[in-house]
Amino acid sequence: MKFGIIRERKNPPDKRVVLSPLACQKVLKLHKKAVLIVEPSPIRAYSDEMYKQLGITVADEMADCDVLLGVKEVPIDALIPNKKYFFFSHTIKKQPYNRDLLQAVLDKNIELYDHEVITNKQEQRVVAFGRYAGIVGAYNGFRAYGLKFGLFNLPKANDLADQAALIAELKKLRLPNIKVLLTGRGRVGNGAREMLDGMGMRRVSVAEYLEETFNEPVYCQIDAGEYNKRKDGVRGNKADFFANPGEYKSNFFRFAKVTDFYIAGHFYGQGSPYLYTREDAKHPDFKIRVVADISCDIDGPVATTLRASTIAEPIYGYDAASESETDFKHKDAIAVMAVDNLPCELPRDASEGFGEAFIKNVIPAFFNNDKDGVLQRARMTHNGKLTERFAYLQDYVNGKE
Repeated sequence: MKFGIIRERKNPPDKRVVLSPLACQKVLKLHKKAVLIVEPSPIRAYSDEMYKQLGITVADEMADCDVLLGVKEVPIDALIPNKKYFFFSHTIKKQPYNRDLLQAVLDKNIELYDHEVITNKQEQRVVAFGRYAGIVGAYNGFRAYGLKFGLFNLPKANDLADQAALIAELKKLRLPNIKVLLTGRGRVGNGAREMLDGMGMRRVSVAEYLEETFNEPVYCQIDAGEYNKRKDGVRGNKADFFANPGEYKSNFFRFAKVTDFYIAGHFYGQGSPYLYTREDAKHPDFKIRVVADISCDIDGPVATTLRASTIAEPIYGYDAASESETDFKHKDAIAVMAVDNLPCELPRDASEGFGEAFIKNVIPAFFNNDKDGVLQRARMTHNGKLTERFAYLQDYVNGKE
């Protein structure tokens, strides 16, 4: 089986890669029948020379490979017909901007495996960059806080080497006695928590957070069961919420009344209530002044997120009165950090973590006849058609929705 590590071609450039040089070496050691070829790239976090030094072939020979491994969407004109591809296609939610890409995948008889739907038997994702989004997102949020209030000017995350360097910068801060709220306990939320814990911030319970004042900065991590409640007043739980989101309403405002800085690291499911609305943000008791929206659902559950921001310009302001964008330094503005490709700012850490999971959960399936069904579940297209699992995308592909 011949695997090709493709060059990332999407703009803005993405330095991440599915397999680092050491990861490639590990694949070849574990699977004697595996062959790896790395397409040359001037932007990858690891130079071509670093691969060559470990004996990995670097060559423009992707057409000779069976399986092509990338991170972001492959431009349509760069897709090689009749190949197996792995990348984030951003089509499973019927994203309009990538309809043409999925149509091209089908037209070119490509077998597409989307990283986002690679799961185990329990339908849990097994490869993801979410932890690194949380790590960088939390750091960027503190950077936004410092700039908003003129307290400090942290260096940009992508100018630092790794997570340890980010934490070292955060440890230098002298913060006022603020309350920081973190939503989500998945990969993203827990990645953000690593940073809060790493900088030495005290963690408090929901009751303490809502009712007490502190002479130091503190944070509280909450999940869906704490910021939603059943409409009928019956005591709910997380499992019930995810099964019946329409039966719930937001219970977030009690947190908004005491929170200075909010980090959104939750997963938002269709049909779930918004955490806070634009009307909520207008309320005189709404205290949040800085939002790090790592989840970045545009014009959605975090109402202050009007658009995604960029690594180059990561912060904008939200004016609650006019419901429009403004200078984030304006005294009445809520500063919003909503970069939607945060792991790109720590490309080596992110690539190494992703590669470890890919080697553990995906590569073996090519050599054990896919005994756990990993490939079968993630296969979106086959023989020019959508697979049964993804047949719900047919009208989307046809332009009917």
